[in-house]
Amino acid sequence: MRRLGVVAGVLVCVLLAAPLMAQQRFAWPQGKQVAVSLSFDDARASQVTRGLDVLARHKAKVTFYVNPRSMERQLESWKRAAKEGHEIGNHSLTHPCSGNLAFARNRALEEFTAARFGEDVDEGKRLIESMLGVKATTFAYPCGSKFVGRGVNTQSTVPLVAQRYLAGRGFRDEAANDPTFVDLAQVLGVDSDGMSFEQMKAAVDRARANNGWLVLAGHEIGEPGNQTTQAAALEELLRYAVDPANGVWLETVERVARYVQERGGRK
Repeated sequence: MRRLGVVAGVLVCVLLAAPLMAQQRFAWPQGKQVAVSLSFDDARASQVTRGLDVLARHKAKVTFYVNPRSMERQLESWKRAAKEGHEIGNHSLTHPCSGNLAFARNRALEEFTAARFGEDVDEGKRLIESMLGVKATTFAYPCGSKFVGRGVNTQSTVPLVAQRYLAGRGFRDEAANDPTFVDLAQVLGVDSDGMSFEQMKAAVDRARANNGWLVLAGHEIGEPGNQTTQAAALEELLRYAVDPANGVWLETVERVARYVQERGGRK
């Protein structure tokens, strides 16, 4: 009798836990199994001179995180990107990073204050709207860095971004995002530069296994090279992602972030 009571107790616990377990499964639109956002930083010329045609062939929308001054030489092409429905996000005005990187020594985050960083971010957003007529609603941390200052005076820039933007994307992170847990001010971004299609698909599959949101972050679009998302691999990934049979919701960072927020994602 005692054994039967223990078994019955276990069954009751399982039955009570079942609804909770079911609630943990996040519901992506139209029964999709995984969300994928493609993003590209710095307003590199190849993103519009080569990337837009690749994206158009598959009717895919991505997020471009731009530095306004870098858009000037291809401004008409960037206007095309906005017109075709791609998200234009902010990547700051001057792209400040750690001064340990030689190119950033004259705009080193170690020498910034939170106020100066906020001004840099705000001016970038203002110029994006002035040049393209769109308001940036998400932000990508330059170099993926989320600090200003040094030592005991170091401050996080995450609160500043959280006050201004729906989402802030990191860089060179190691995993997809859990839509039931993600801090939208610190969305994980996985480096897509140099990835083969097989590697990209493997990342999508890992995200799918956890019902996650994979955000890929790249730079150039073209032939294999430094900081380049290979055009051929991107083309294969797009072909795979837009096939309804594969259960992928391919959308911009802004649209996925808003979907997560509206469905009770943690803030």
